[in-house]
Amino acid sequence: MDYYLISTSAHDRSLAGVLVEEFVLCEDFTAAGIDSAEWGSETGEWLAAPEVSRLIRSDGALRARVRPAGRRAAREAYARLGGGELPEEEELREHFRRRQPLPTTAPLRLGSGPDKDRRYRILFAGELGADGLAGAQAALRLKPTGDPRVVGTASVSAGGHGFTWELRRIGSGIAWCVDVTARLGGGSLATLEALLTYQRQAVRRQGLIPVTVERFA
Repeated sequence: MDYYLISTSAHDRSLAGVLVEEFVLCEDFTAAGIDSAEWGSETGEWLAAPEVSRLIRSDGALRARVRPAGRRAAREAYARLGGGELPEEEELREHFRRRQPLPTTAPLRLGSGPDKDRRYRILFAGELGADGLAGAQAALRLKPTGDPRVVGTASVSAGGHGFTWELRRIGSGIAWCVDVTARLGGGSLATLEALLTYQRQAVRRQGLIPVTVERFA
């Protein structure tokens, strides 16, 4: 699960609530939707929050009030706001009553690569400061490219497959993406799933909000 701390305003960083999300993935590990629930200190109850999940990805003013966190930080904030003990994740899922759907389409065949090649894009909303950018470069083990549009690239062989990925700016730094090419071999696809999950979480920990996981081929 992904946890976010919600502040009173962009200027007042006093905590006001906790948002919990979970990506719903298809068989090919693309994102089909986001389940979420929000707890606010004013209401004192958990409510399904698909509108909040949508707006923090499209509304910069609201996104400025949201900070990605781990479960430990969310647990401490929840207790500090008077919520008591943060429910276990199975219990939190009971509040996921309305899903925020994400558009899904069949992947297109782009280029002339082998049929077993897959191309994914993990899209993020937000801005990376200098520290966040350095953290993302380290977590993704990126090597500089010299291309101003591409922060860095990396590759690895694991689980019988070959993977290459790069971190890209989109627009004027208001959105980012990790583009992944998977050259599938005979190993388990669990390695691919684990890599995509790691990359999504690694960049989220630097302050960006994951929007979706798409597949282009």
